[in-house]
Amino acid sequence: MAKNSLKSDTVRPAGYAFLIRQFDLQVLLHWHISEVGGSRHQKIVESYDRIRETFPNAYWPGDIQLNHLEFALKYDGINLEILCEVFSKVNIKELVSWITAKPQGQYTRRIWYLYEWMTGKQLKIDDITSGNYIDLLDKDEYYTAQDQMIHRQRIRDNLLGNAKFCPVIRRTEAMRKFETSDLSEQCRKMLAGYPAELLKRAVSYLYTKETKSSFAIEHITPNASRTERFASLLQLAEKDDFVSRDSLVDLQNRIVDSRYANKDYRNNQNYVGETVAWQQEKIHFISPQPQDLASLMEGLISAHQRMDKSQVHPVVHAAAIAFGFVFMHPFDDGNGRIHRFLIHNILARRGFTPEGLIFPISAAMLNNMSAYDAALESFSKLLIPLIDYTLDENGQMKVNNQTAIHYRYPDMTAIAEALFGFIQTTIEKELVEELNFLKNYDVTKRAIQEIVDMPDNRIDLFIRFCLKNNGVISPKKRKSHFAELTDEEVQKMQVVIQKVYR
Repeated sequence: MAKNSLKSDTVRPAGYAFLIRQFDLQVLLHWHISEVGGSRHQKIVESYDRIRETFPNAYWPGDIQLNHLEFALKYDGINLEILCEVFSKVNIKELVSWITAKPQGQYTRRIWYLYEWMTGKQLKIDDITSGNYIDLLDKDEYYTAQDQMIHRQRIRDNLLGNAKFCPVIRRTEAMRKFETSDLSEQCRKMLAGYPAELLKRAVSYLYTKETKSSFAIEHITPNASRTERFASLLQLAEKDDFVSRDSLVDLQNRIVDSRYANKDYRNNQNYVGETVAWQQEKIHFISPQPQDLASLMEGLISAHQRMDKSQVHPVVHAAAIAFGFVFMHPFDDGNGRIHRFLIHNILARRGFTPEGLIFPISAAMLNNMSAYDAALESFSKLLIPLIDYTLDENGQMKVNNQTAIHYRYPDMTAIAEALFGFIQTTIEKELVEELNFLKNYDVTKRAIQEIVDMPDNRIDLFIRFCLKNNGVISPKKRKSHFAELTDEEVQKMQVVIQKVYR
């Protein structure tokens, strides 16, 4: 349809929205929806991360599908999943003809390169031999990796991954603010205000706190042995790179019951759900099919290596890999704990976390589970409607359609924003509160020793009892544990605790 044949009051989908309708694509919802119609240009924020933009009639690309592909790259941004699905359906002769009509065009070259990158097939088009190189992703709009020079289309490939797994993370206003705040340096300055001995004691406690919080997120109460084992692993997070197949398998074996240790990635279909009635499951998340895991995990590991080498912002790197891992769910058990472990592993190895310290990020997640769930659901809620599955009476799932594409090219912007938020809370609240608690504890202990010269373990117990009971020791606890103290001594000790912890 020609531009001037579009009625002035008609609003039509354009860009990705047009292509999704034309090809009946089953894809994750894109963050930007374009329409063309009327005479005004308006942008409506439909939700926290969804924008609907209406362009005037003059922008209408016509009914040619490939023109909408160019429109999408220009106005909707990069969506690798939709592009891949379009490439699987587009007429190749038409694509070749469309590209050769303007091979030097920046959007044409990007589409040409991405087609060959995704499909592994080379179109019958001669290489471009002159002209400037262009960035595949706009570095002002996206987080990018180190450039790979592609001579054929004269493209600088700066994607975060490869064709087997490639997340996209946009430089939203929220992300820019987090970057500007420089949380890593903020943490180092805050720590400088505490004595080294206190920090040393705090670190020991923080490993245990992070361990218990990570288990608690999954409603697990670990015994002393499991707690110690996981805490010991966390201490290795800043030393070793765990993002490889063998290391991940070894990590899973160390943190789960030996009877449920995997020797390789799972070979069954798993999912996350809850029983709501007899033989009725509420499905929260469905993992990739086992036959797709090897390729997806290979891609995830390669993306990790590329981001590591490219010095991509550590939080962006951690978000993409740690959450990418949990969406793959490659093991029968322990995926959530490994996912949170990988956050520490990447942040520590990339130097974002101060040396020798651990951020109690799981505690921040546990204290704001709605935000943590929202981060996970930014992917899972869009995914579930696209999967055709059945559950038998034993709870065994069978997925009946091809699903790998949904996990291969996720937009993880909302997830990166959420992780930044958890880290900010960790530094400004969780960490400060723990350090101040220890600092106050020392002050309290010394003051109590001035009143009664008791053994350290007795003072610790007295303080603990008081803090659990609004600053006073209950009559029952006093009678059973501190009968030897006078009323005056108890009163003075309580006043000290109340004064310090008021």
